[in-house]
Amino acid sequence: MKKVLILGGTRFFGKRLVDHLIWEGKSEITIATRGQTEVDFGAEVKRIRMDREDPQSVLEVAQSDEWDVVYDNICYSPNEAKAACEAFAGRTKRYVLTSTLSVYGEPREGFVETDFDPYTYPLQYGNKEDFAYGEGKRLAEAVFFQTASFPVAAMRIPIVLGIDDYTRRLHFHIKHVQQGKPIGMPNPAAEIGFIHSTEAARFLAWLGNVSLTGPVNAASKGAITLASMMQLIETVTGMQAQILKQTVDEDMSPFGVQQSWTMDTAKAEHAGYTFETLMDWFPGLVREIALALQSER
Repeated sequence: MKKVLILGGTRFFGKRLVDHLIWEGKSEITIATRGQTEVDFGAEVKRIRMDREDPQSVLEVAQSDEWDVVYDNICYSPNEAKAACEAFAGRTKRYVLTSTLSVYGEPREGFVETDFDPYTYPLQYGNKEDFAYGEGKRLAEAVFFQTASFPVAAMRIPIVLGIDDYTRRLHFHIKHVQQGKPIGMPNPAAEIGFIHSTEAARFLAWLGNVSLTGPVNAASKGAITLASMMQLIETVTGMQAQILKQTVDEDMSPFGVQQSWTMDTAKAEHAGYTFETLMDWFPGLVREIALALQSER
């Protein structure tokens, strides 16, 4: 049995990762969180309290055992990355960091891993409040890949969707259509890529079991224009969307990019992973969320 530690694992795709590893039945699982979210995984999962922003707390968790794989879903700053590199030196055989499409900067089509090189990016330290989200993740990657003494892989993912998405970004669009509210969308022709929370979890599990290192893009096959997404929502809800280029801030789309925003996943595919096709699951999720929102009324 592999000894697996998950930093963050009580909500969204972190929780789905725990569920997936339990289902596989090949790991002794420990999750380390602040302990603020109650999730009953049963006796199969050990829980430890940890403050991710406190280096001493991270060190105590690292030293509580020796780990085959550490999954880090909650690293947002170079200081947090530095603390992990120091704490887990000699304590883990492999480290998998959750990163983001946002490390590439302004949206465009077809980002590949080499479009942002964390191995040469100038190091700078600070806490997560010192940086914008994308820059914090860039610097976290840079610290891991330039200073860690153990093998590291970083999963770079686009927007993650699921019925349990606590950010409720797809929910926003469906709810606005259901309620007849306008949606601000500067460029409905822009294409955007997504990944489902269940696949993000499966990909993390896979990435922990292969020898692949460095940054690795992960996204569903294909993309969808924002206009097509809204047409699908109209079909599901039976209501017409009100799309405007500009609205008040609270009605602006959280997907409202000016340009297409997608990534290339050839590196992971060449290593043996097969991604789901976006349109195999996206319409069903729209229907599921629409029904759930109706029941909330």
